[in-house]
Amino acid sequence: MHIETLAVHAGRKVDPATGAVMPPIHLSTTFERKPDGSYTEGFVYTRSENPNRRALEEALAALEGGQAAAAFASGQAATLAVLQSLAAGDPTTPPHVIIPEDTYFGTRHLVFGVLAPWGLQASAVDMTDLDQVRAAVRPNTRLVWVETPSNPLLKITDIAAVAEIAHAAGALCAVDNTWPSPLLQRPLALGADIAMHATTKYLGGHSDLLGGALIARADDDFFARIRTMQSTGGAAPSPFDCWLLLRSLSTLPYRMAAHCDHAQRVAGFLAAHPRVAAVHYPGLPSHPGHAVAARQMQGFGGMLSIQVVGGTAEAMAVAGRVRLFTRATSLGGVESLIEHRASVEGPDSLTPPNLLRISVGLEHPDDLIADLDQALD
Repeated sequence: MHIETLAVHAGRKVDPATGAVMPPIHLSTTFERKPDGSYTEGFVYTRSENPNRRALEEALAALEGGQAAAAFASGQAATLAVLQSLAAGDPTTPPHVIIPEDTYFGTRHLVFGVLAPWGLQASAVDMTDLDQVRAAVRPNTRLVWVETPSNPLLKITDIAAVAEIAHAAGALCAVDNTWPSPLLQRPLALGADIAMHATTKYLGGHSDLLGGALIARADDDFFARIRTMQSTGGAAPSPFDCWLLLRSLSTLPYRMAAHCDHAQRVAGFLAAHPRVAAVHYPGLPSHPGHAVAARQMQGFGGMLSIQVVGGTAEAMAVAGRVRLFTRATSLGGVESLIEHRASVEGPDSLTPPNLLRISVGLEHPDDLIADLDQALD
């Protein structure tokens, strides 16, 4: 089936008890055992599994073209589950991971701030340079973590090429696919082993739920360890959040089409503005990763970043003058957001001080352009 059809039907079935077209929310934390000790549908306790979560995971696996999926309470919880699963099997050799230099600051903090003191080894490289990726590989490299487009500079990584490097070293390749969503980029089809989503963003799409997910190309022993992290670690999403997310997937194809169209038009306007020093958007032919993005993506996404002429003060002033955009973190909702990224990330931020990250929403692009125009002027 086409992905638009999967978005509507995957994970959904008419409720056999009532005939309801939309699935009910199963808020129960526990489920009854039969007299023989078995469970009617295999549900024991909601931290381990829940009907709403099972339906959501079936839908996510179908959308990404994977064999299995695991939903989490946040994108960070999903990322942590992958990293923690690397340690299983060989306690004498600490695992080594390779991550991009330009990546979500929460991922960088998990790797270097949280897990490195516990023994995780890590290298950060410019992942657009395949030679740097190859040079970073060690005998104990267990994972290459890709983020493309990257946050916040929208650098583009060749997923197939990096997956080949990872597999040649006996390592896994995981891709943070939050920004493109499965509608625009299919990492598993390009050779990656795991696709990660902060489902809070485009998959949820309405700024009203928190969640994360991992989708695996193979339902293997490594993914079984991820399942253990999900259940035993307890970072499971609520039934209501699972229900909200499954509801939102139905409109994802059409929301993403509008996000891409609007962002392309906004980026084109900003690229010609005299008060904008740089526009980071892979849909622009001038972007250094445009050719790779055009090859591995079905659209260039709804996210872009700009560097205004000047420094922190000038960037903050532009953000302070917007009227239609909302000054807020996060992304992927129907409303357009703008933020001064370095001040959000804190004193250890690697983001240029004059950078503004923009999530282009579903408002009319002419209105968004007009708002940015008056803010820049």
